[in-house]
Amino acid sequence: MTMLNRPVRRRHADAVVVTVEAALLLAAIGVGALLNARGVHLYADAAPLYATWRPHLGPGTPAALLVAALVIGRGPGWARSASWPRLLAVGYLGALAWTLSLALVDGWSAGLARRLTAQAEYLHEVPRVADVGAMLAGFTGRILDFQPDSWSTHTAGHPPGALLLFVWLDRIGLGGGAAAGLACVLLGATVAVSVPVTLRALGAEEAARAVWPFLLLFPGAVWVGASADGIFTGVVAAGLALLAVGGRAPAVLGGLLLGFALYLSYGFVLVGLLALTVLALRTRDRVGVGVLAALAVAAVVAGFTAAGFWWWDGYHLVVRRYYQGWAADRPYGYWIWANLAALLLSAGPVVGPALRRAVLAGWPGRPRPAGRAGDAGRDGRAGEDRAGDAGRDGRAGEVGCEDRAGRAGCEVRARPCRRRGGSGGATVWLPIAAAVAVLVADLSALSKAEVERIWLPFGVWLLVATAHLPARQRRWWLVVQAVTALAVNHLLWTVS
Repeated sequence: MTMLNRPVRRRHADAVVVTVEAALLLAAIGVGALLNARGVHLYADAAPLYATWRPHLGPGTPAALLVAALVIGRGPGWARSASWPRLLAVGYLGALAWTLSLALVDGWSAGLARRLTAQAEYLHEVPRVADVGAMLAGFTGRILDFQPDSWSTHTAGHPPGALLLFVWLDRIGLGGGAAAGLACVLLGATVAVSVPVTLRALGAEEAARAVWPFLLLFPGAVWVGASADGIFTGVVAAGLALLAVGGRAPAVLGGLLLGFALYLSYGFVLVGLLALTVLALRTRDRVGVGVLAALAVAAVVAGFTAAGFWWWDGYHLVVRRYYQGWAADRPYGYWIWANLAALLLSAGPVVGPALRRAVLAGWPGRPRPAGRAGDAGRDGRAGEDRAGDAGRDGRAGEVGCEDRAGRAGCEVRARPCRRRGGSGGATVWLPIAAAVAVLVADLSALSKAEVERIWLPFGVWLLVATAHLPARQRRWWLVVQAVTALAVNHLLWTVS
């Protein structure tokens, strides 16, 4: 096989993956509609999403279209040239604008102010928490359903840290649905900072810049604004970023955040896969940072335990509560694969082709031909460093194909590039770790439906694989991501 044929084969492989994605999504929609029509208890009118069909426009529609157009048109080029501080600032503001505009498609009241005030939500319980210490000590006693003082659905389904967040907001004068909804948006948008910071700290700044536009147009922003999972996503991403940055203070703070994340969702034990991956990818002081972070996590666990909440007891009771409700009726045989279709709508269809390329990039012993004719580079011209190899140069932990004065590189169109330090890097192992976490969650039978928001903290790390996409394809994939989010938000009425 010639080098010129390899890009063609890659494109064909991507087309196969997209075809599989489309078939999965159509099957999930079709089978879901059929099961709903037959009275099977999916409890999801627009399965595989927990939503109802309701085509609509709203005040956020023009803003969402404008943000999408700006990111698609200017994002990739600006990401390459902007200074790092400016890139992060604009990234946060862009993600904030995208998330807020999508929320406002449903209107201010329904999209934000009243979204978190339903009986099943945390805010329903906030007025009932007169004493935080007493709440923590008695939390597990109110998890099971069918008791006079049972917690609301979302409160019972999570450790007490989730409720604590909204209690704290209320205590500082930011109570009510509007403040809670805005908190979800403001904190959820920080992933557009945390993920690039993580990649840069792990030596992959070029990859961070390549991934940046995809974080801005994250389709999961539909559920970030507004659900508590938006806050959870921001907390987890910030904790991982601090681990990557390293140093004593960041390691401790990152450990505290990740420790607190264990008390936001029982499923965040799977974040440990991402945390271990970040530590393994560090080039210096892995053990020192890991020990400090572990001690900080232990301190959080000790604090909650001393206050009267034992995590393991809460987990076992939540499993029982889960099957006291809809989960007992929702068919595992449908949701085990339909969940993945929901993930495609939340993380975006780009995940399949990008993850395929990431896995191949980390395949042991796989050579990397350099400077192939016809393989577009970072700015789309043939013969330059390929955008699909973003993050593969020396800063990303691999030997790049360079021919610069004073630096020995791979000979162009001759020898394959050899990796330094083994197969892959941050753009390979972070999305793989996120994918493994998702698969474990899916197989657990504790994630039947609603994963489009529940898996948000893992979905943003799947997007790291987009660093492996060729530059000439990125703008088209951004269009696909934006269209996915806009279609979901305008055709369906999503539920937090």
